[in-house]
Amino acid sequence: MMADSGSSEEVAVIGSTDMSSSAEAENNLRNTVNTNMVEKGTSLLKKLEMTVSEAEKRTGKNSVNMQETYTVYLIETRPADSDSEAGTPVPDMLWRRYSEFELLRTYLLVTYPFVIVPPLPEKRAKFVWHKLSADNLDPDFVERRRVGLENFLLRVASHPLLSNDKIFFLFLTDEKGWRDAVQETGFQDKVDSRLKSLSASFRVKNPDKRFTALKQYSDELNTVISQLLRVRARVADRLYGVYKVHGNYGRIFSEWSAIEKEMGDGLQSAGHHMDTFSASIDDILEEEEHYADQLKEYLYYTDSMRSVCRKHELLQYELEMAAQDLTYKKQQREELATGTVRVFSLKGMTSKLFGQESQEQREQRLAVLEQGIQEGEEQLKEKNHECQEFVQSAWNDIERFKEQKDRDLREALVSYAIMQISMCKKGIQVWSNAKECFNKM
Repeated sequence: MMADSGSSEEVAVIGSTDMSSSAEAENNLRNTVNTNMVEKGTSLLKKLEMTVSEAEKRTGKNSVNMQETYTVYLIETRPADSDSEAGTPVPDMLWRRYSEFELLRTYLLVTYPFVIVPPLPEKRAKFVWHKLSADNLDPDFVERRRVGLENFLLRVASHPLLSNDKIFFLFLTDEKGWRDAVQETGFQDKVDSRLKSLSASFRVKNPDKRFTALKQYSDELNTVISQLLRVRARVADRLYGVYKVHGNYGRIFSEWSAIEKEMGDGLQSAGHHMDTFSASIDDILEEEEHYADQLKEYLYYTDSMRSVCRKHELLQYELEMAAQDLTYKKQQREELATGTVRVFSLKGMTSKLFGQESQEQREQRLAVLEQGIQEGEEQLKEKNHECQEFVQSAWNDIERFKEQKDRDLREALVSYAIMQISMCKKGIQVWSNAKECFNKM
């Protein structure tokens, strides 16, 4: 679980958006959670306990009236302070499908483009070793996804900004009305097309070096974690085979003990220790899968990092286009005022072919250009402010995320190393016990 970080002042900085005053007021009204449950500058997690306590398989008809089997997850919420009484009743539990979690996350990505939004657990298993099922309805996979969905909710609930979002609060407390509420926000209209973002990434002339470095780092981190998970899956395959082969020791010692009188008891006991050793790998690899899921979370976090970078590239591209358009209009004004054309243009050719414009026509065009220049300067100012606000808000959240990432990955790797040491010690203990059995023969 991510520690709550950020003071009230930090929340105010991160929460500064790039909207006009009226749109900002509307946004603040929509995204302000009931103050009885959440106060500005505090995370929802301090006021509300939440768990995804169980998963249930159901069958029903989908949007095209076809029968399907799906999984729903039970979200339980309760006030963190049992003595407090909320102004509005909070439902104890409700069911959500994975697709609803996806809708919530998409809403958060669009509404808070400067935030590294926590990822969801994988929809289908990846980087699996051969004994692990890749079926998304497999009970073990569903259980790991349940844990991942709970972690997602806790991440959002402990974020200094996302935790104050009204739609997120409704997701936890309003089973039937939530979907209508999220659609009414109109967030779908703000989704940037992939083609538009891709075009911006190639056409930006002056990219921010910090975001360029962040994008490169996210790509490299994705590659490193992917390689680590692949190696871990191969090691798990081989380790499983080695442990299970030890079961042959148990079988052979047991068969051997049947033909021995004095050595029989020692061989039988040694065989029992080998059987125990062989069976222990199932629990070991199940625990390993927990650490693999922690790595997968940061594998998918890299997509969130790239999303922030893409949004900045798009804003930077729009800023550069606004500056370029203003420069062009000023050049037109200068050419019209002086009567000189510095570069080839269709208008210049037309003037040479059909004669110069009248003074009245020139004045009308100058008036139109002056108005266009004034509007262009205002637009450039707005785009510049929008870009600066985004950079400031995004970098505050990036710094928060870096601290979280370093802490979480360090703890996960240390815990994994401790687990491996413990596994080796258990192996040594098994063979030590077998040695004692042999000594007693």
